[in-house]
Amino acid sequence: MTANSISERAQLLLKHLVELYIRDGQPVGSKTLVCEAFPSLSTATVRKVLCDLEEKGFLASPHTSAGRIPTTAGIRFFVDSLLSVHPLDAKEARKVEEQLDPSQPTNHLIVNASNVLSELTHMVGIVTMPHREHQILRHVEFLPLADYRVLVVLVFNDREVQNRIIVTQQKYTASELTQASNFLNQHFAGKDLYAARQELLQSLSQDRTQMDSLMKAVVDVASQAFIPKKQQEEYYLAGHQNLVTPGGITQLERVFDAFKQKQHILQLLDHCLQTEGVQMFIGEESGYDAFRECSVITSCYKIDGETVGVLGVIGPTRMRYDKVIPIVELTAKILETLLKHDN
Repeated sequence: MTANSISERAQLLLKHLVELYIRDGQPVGSKTLVCEAFPSLSTATVRKVLCDLEEKGFLASPHTSAGRIPTTAGIRFFVDSLLSVHPLDAKEARKVEEQLDPSQPTNHLIVNASNVLSELTHMVGIVTMPHREHQILRHVEFLPLADYRVLVVLVFNDREVQNRIIVTQQKYTASELTQASNFLNQHFAGKDLYAARQELLQSLSQDRTQMDSLMKAVVDVASQAFIPKKQQEEYYLAGHQNLVTPGGITQLERVFDAFKQKQHILQLLDHCLQTEGVQMFIGEESGYDAFRECSVITSCYKIDGETVGVLGVIGPTRMRYDKVIPIVELTAKILETLLKHDN
């Protein structure tokens, strides 16, 4: 529904009603609106406009004579047509920049970005790890653990570090693993991880009896280590406790269950990857029951023009959208800048 579908007076009343509801969390009555913002109007006039807004689906009455609350459609209209969003002030912008240290490895930057989003909004901050079509290997190390396990340390783009544990076909000494990592660094540094693995897998088709001990170790450990990580394992949440509200335990349990199961969040974030700029899912717009009382505000971030991840916040529908939107926007821009320095 467009701004032309309701009168200017109705828009002003809706704007103030939503703002009061966000501030207080209580149904708003006509008397409150008159006292707070429209002393020149009669309560009867305001009541009639509110009734019209309710008929159009912008408002709902939770109880008889208890005032009205905005519906998802009402909040969506407010955000799209009535909200004024301004850039963060210098103090808040510095706080974001100071907590995102450019010298940190990528996974630390992602964790800190989720913490910054949570701290500044008092909601749940969420950031996905950058996922690129091509992961360029910079360095690999193998360290022996107990039994047949080996710790693999992979470095991409000079900063992103991934640690993995693999199980090998036989035990290897520290010296053998060092030789294997030296061989791989010499021959595969600067190559795409997937291409390197395919090349190694081709070696498996050779007669293993013709391989020397070094190549057997290389093929054994690298064919398992050089597997691109799944994107669904790579996002960070911060500030779960910020969703705790009085009387909201049942809804909270649904949200926490969605966090544990992951697929609902990931499907939601997949939608965000296809959209430029800030995207919002208000209440049931997300399509998931767990988030029907939440709003999700996200922004993609890019490296070299390629969209590689999503960050944002999850909070109650009665959030300060004018404050949250610029925080999400700025954090995405700063993260883009810091990750660009890796290349």
